[in-house]
Parts: sequence; C-alpha cells; structure tokens
Amino acid sequence: MKIQANKYAILYAWVLIFMLAGCKVRKPKNVISENKMENLLYDYHIAKALGENLPHTENYKKTLYIEYVFRKHNTTEAVFDSSIVWYSRHADILSKIYERVGKRLKVEQTEIDNFIAIRDHKPKISAWGDSIDLWLLDRMILLTGNPLNNKLTFAIPSDSNFKARDTIQWNMYYYFPDARLDSTEFALMCMAIQYAKDSVISKTNKVYESGLHNIRIQADTLGSIKEIRGYVYYPGGKDSVRHLLANHISLMRYHSNDSLFLEKADTLETKNDTPEAAPGKSEEKQMEEQPILLPERVNPDELKRKGERPRPARKSETTKEIILK
Repeated sequence: MKIQANKYAILYAWVLIFMLAGCKVRKPKNVISENKMENLLYDYHIAKALGENLPHTENYKKTLYIEYVFRKHNTTEAVFDSSIVWYSRHADILSKIYERVGKRLKVEQTEIDNFIAIRDHKPKISAWGDSIDLWLLDRMILLTGNPLNNKLTFAIPSDSNFKARDTIQWNMYYYFPDARLDSTEFALMCMAIQYAKDSVISKTNKVYESGLHNIRIQADTLGSIKEIRGYVYYPGGKDSVRHLLANHISLMRYHSNDSLFLEKADTLETKNDTPEAAPGKSEEKQMEEQPILLPERVNPDELKRKGERPRPARKSETTKEIILK
C-alpha cells in the first residue's frame, strides 16, 4: 500500500511540473533574454538622453550613440525592434524590466548629482522635511597619520529649504583599532556654522575612544544659515602609523517646531492732553460741538470773600514769628 501511495505522489508531482511548464511563457529564440534586455534598455535610454542634449549641428551623433549600444550588447537594431514587439505583447514582463531599469537610472542620477555638487562645492537643493540628512560624501572614511590622508573636510552652503533657528548635528562613529590609546592620540572633530549676518558659531571635540560622537549647534537669534563647514583631523599618535576608521557619518538638519518670542524694547510714551482731531472734521466744527461750561453761581458774600486778597504781614510781626519758632 505504501509503495502504491508513493507512485501516486510521484505521478501527481510530474503532472504538476508539466502543467507549470506549459503555463510558462515561451520566448522565441530570436527574442533577447530578459537580463540582456534590461541592460540594453538601460544603455539605450542613456544614449537617448545624451542625444537630446546635443546642439542642432551635432544631430548626427544621435545615431552613433544608438549604434554603439547595439554593438556593445552584440545585437542589431532589427533584433531589438522585434524583441520590443514581443515584449509589448507581454506587458507584465516588460513592466517588470522597466521597473528595474528605472531604479538603476534613479540611483545613477543621484550619484551624478552628488559628484556635481562635490565638484562645484554647491550641493543640490536639500529636501524640505523637518529632519534631513545633508551628508553627500562617503559614509565611511579611513584616516592615517600620513599628511596626505589625515584629514576630512567639507563645506555645504545653504539653500532655500534652510530656515532660521535650524539645528545642525554632525554624527560619526569612530573606531580605533588599538583599544589602549595614549594621551597624544586623538581625533579632532570640529564644525562651524556661518550665519547670514556673518556671525560664526563653532564647536570642537577631542575624541579619545571608539564609539558614536557628535557635534550639535543651534542659534536662536542669529538668523538664517549661510554655510556649514567642518573637519576631522587625525595626527596618528607618536609613531604616525596607526589608523582611524569612521563610518555611519550623517549631517542632520532639524527645523525648529517651537516659537520664539522676543521682548519689546522699553519706550517712554508721552500722552498729549490735547484731544486729537477727529478724522473728517475741521477744528472750527469740533469747537462748535464742544459743550459750553457755564460759570458757577455764587452769592454776594462768597463773591466778596473771593475778591479779597490776603493782607501782607508786617515786618515786626514776621520777626516775632521767627523768634518764637
């Protein structure tokens, strides 16, 4: 019984294999394979892009670029066209190929932008988010005591996505191969930020041990950032033969989410007792509208007392009062 059950299991497996093989799309022999087609399309679209940027007098180079791609992949334009026709009939396969080609082109474009930014010392515009990594150089470096390879420097100018009160944090993981270091062996990590009003804030750290180290700078009242620069210097110790490995390098920019209130300057305000003229009315008109105050009526005795003046004191009386005091 066991032998018969095994026979049925084997037969069922073979039937399943044949069914899957029959469902698989069969590609004609003259059609370019998927891997080769991916590489060919990658170079083909790069050649097309190069041809579009040519001046009108050099349009003949467009054909030369395409012919070079076909020779590189050992094929012809006719084979390429017929293969495109077949892949167009199987859109699911072609879409997967173009998806891989698009990812490769995107990575290539990012690397080219980074190289241009490093060459011109003007990095591409940073992203607009609140927490963005601005680092464009290698994520891992190896420094030695050799004067030709003992320092890493960078300078990044600001762009339209920088804001006032941004916080900049430079992170780096250091690894010293020798765990026991003397007092003369250390790495010097420095970062400075120059602001629009030419104010500069800088911080310097001495790194004596392996691990994650960072520098963080924020200025609340110095305005927008003009440039970020920094360096790592490693002298290499007494013998100058040791080396330092640094990786996981990042330069983070954080936007400030709180609000900063500045106190107003003290001022001496003077009040004018004279009422201001109402807009749209002349002074004569306003005088007419002022209420008329009538004098208070008094009886003759009060009027007589108000009209009397105080009698000046005699000289003798004044002297007498002074002596009594």
